[in-house]
Amino acid sequence: MTSQRLHSFLVDNLQELKQKNLYNVIDPLESPNGSVITINGKSLINLSSNNYLGLATDQRLKNAAINAINTFGVGSGAVRTINGTLTLHAILEERLAKFKQTEAAISYQSGFNCNMAAISAVMDENDAILSDELNHASIIDGCRLSKAKIIRYQHSNMEDLKKQAIQAKNSGRFNKIMVITDGVFSMDGDIAKLPEIVEIAQEFDLITYVDDAHGSGVLGKGAGTVKHFGLSDKIDFQIGTLSKAIGVIGGYVAGKQALIDWLKVRSRPFLFSTAMTPQDTAACIKAISILMESSELNERLWENGYYLKKGLKELGFNIGKSETPITPCIIGDEVQTQEFSRRLIEAGVYAKAIVFPTVAKGTGRVRNMPTAAHTKEMLDSAIAIYEKVGKQMGLI
Repeated sequence: MTSQRLHSFLVDNLQELKQKNLYNVIDPLESPNGSVITINGKSLINLSSNNYLGLATDQRLKNAAINAINTFGVGSGAVRTINGTLTLHAILEERLAKFKQTEAAISYQSGFNCNMAAISAVMDENDAILSDELNHASIIDGCRLSKAKIIRYQHSNMEDLKKQAIQAKNSGRFNKIMVITDGVFSMDGDIAKLPEIVEIAQEFDLITYVDDAHGSGVLGKGAGTVKHFGLSDKIDFQIGTLSKAIGVIGGYVAGKQALIDWLKVRSRPFLFSTAMTPQDTAACIKAISILMESSELNERLWENGYYLKKGLKELGFNIGKSETPITPCIIGDEVQTQEFSRRLIEAGVYAKAIVFPTVAKGTGRVRNMPTAAHTKEMLDSAIAIYEKVGKQMGLI
């Protein structure tokens, strides 16, 4: 017999989420996750994917993956430290280090794993972490796992960061102090103030840590937020995912050779989780090579981002202060946000509502992600649907 207490807890809390319009319904795709997707037999313009450059469906990556399966099989067979390290993993890490302009890199099974691995391998209960209040959930969980003192600073507020750094330094309580920030903040599309963060870090001897999940492939002509600001030699940890602009799955940490060597012997997801599959690794190698050889996809992404932003802003939607192709339409009320998303989907645009706890209560929005794979005709159709539904609901 299952626990009645557990059953009541689950049913009651699920019901509460549904009543508050905070329950997320998952829609399985019947097609590849491209610029146009199929759900329940209906074709929809897709504005909810993180497939920034369209590489998730790129034939070159598919061919690389197929060849890797034929050569190595479908699984790596072990953790990296036993005999799960393939020559493909070594090639990927060499390519990533060159791409990120660092001495070395290490790959993991996901971007989430990177933050769980890297933070807790270096920081402990005798240390402190200065963390932007809007950092990704994986950063928050990685900080908690480390048992370090977590000190949140106001989002991109450099005065508050400096104040917190002074207090932490002067307390004399901590062996090491780290400052952590997303490179690009995924819900608003704004960019971290890395030059100012580096100045503060140098003044107070802080370890610098940038999670560039939404910057890699997007900023710095694809090399990321750190390259965008020309700070490749100033950042201790460059973290990224291989599942967004790169189009596959996995994550990486790039930095000094000594850091990477340490993570290989002390980061638990590396030590205790089976290595990335051969096909995923090979596809990632191909994606990185494409980005290093040409900026065409990156340029097309930005062109489409500007185009969609302009169209939605001219209609009167609140698109916030995004500095990247990420384009939120901020509605506010959770019920209204969910209804707006539902009507957009009915009309032919798949743009999911983002509400609490992903964003703060009262800041619900529909997050739009134009990609390099969208055509102008697709974006024009999406903008026209936004106008129609926005007027129906009195939002514009």
